[in-house]
Parts: sequence; C-alpha cells; structure tokens
Amino acid sequence: MPIYRERLSVPVSWWIIAVALVVTLFAIVTVPVGMFAGTLVGGVAALILVLWFVQYGAARVVVDGERLQAGRAVIGRAFLGKVEALTGDDARHAFGRDCDPKAYLLLRSYVKGAVRVEITDPRDPAPYWVIATRHPDRLAAALTGHSVARS
Repeated sequence: MPIYRERLSVPVSWWIIAVALVVTLFAIVTVPVGMFAGTLVGGVAALILVLWFVQYGAARVVVDGERLQAGRAVIGRAFLGKVEALTGDDARHAFGRDCDPKAYLLLRSYVKGAVRVEITDPRDPAPYWVIATRHPDRLAAALTGHSVARS
C-alpha cells in the first residue's frame, strides 16, 4: 500500500500550447497545399505531441513501506539516508549548479519543488537522488515517517 504517490504529468498550459501549434501547422500547410496535406501534417503533429506528453508525464514518485520509486529507478528504503525538502532557489540549484554529476535526477522543468534523498547503499554510485515533486514536504514526510498536514 503506497504511503505517497504522485504522477508528474505535464501541465494544462503545455496542452494548450500544443493545440495552438497543431492548428498553426494545419493552417500553414492547408493554405498553399490543400486540406488533405494540412490534415495529415496536423494529425501527425498531434499524435507525436500526445505520445510525447503522455510518456514524459508518466513519471511517478511512489513511496511504500519497502521502497522508493522515482521514475524508472527503485531503491529499498533501508538504503535511504538524510531527506531534505527543497523549494524555490534551493530546488533550482539542486538540479543545476549544486548538483553532483553522479546523482540520480528525476527532473521535470514544470515542477518547482524537489526532495534530495541521500543514498547509503555502498554499491550505488549515486550519492543522492533529487526528485522533482509538487509536494516536497509531503514526500519528505513520507520518506522519514513523519506526517504533514495537507494544505
């Protein structure tokens, strides 16, 4: 039974921009070439964008009693050390200038919060994971076994 679960789906604004892009492509091709070509180009663009958004936004963060899953990576909770909720500049710097190149990152540019989790497994080359999350305090609490009031 999951203690914490989050899907890092793409925001609605991305879908709106994608619709505008598809309509623009349709119009750009339809006017000089014709309706069939415009529909074909618009349809292919729409299909590519939908598949990409669904795949990119399918990343999940799941914490249960035994493990932490961040995207495709999974680690036992026994190998987790210090947990730190990050927001604002701290979260941005954790993915950028302050990041160890060996760290595992689950980054989504549209998610502003993050959690840094120290990895204590001596066989794991990553010293820590930085996980994008919309709810850094809740994820950190789930990993440390504390409770946080929902806002």
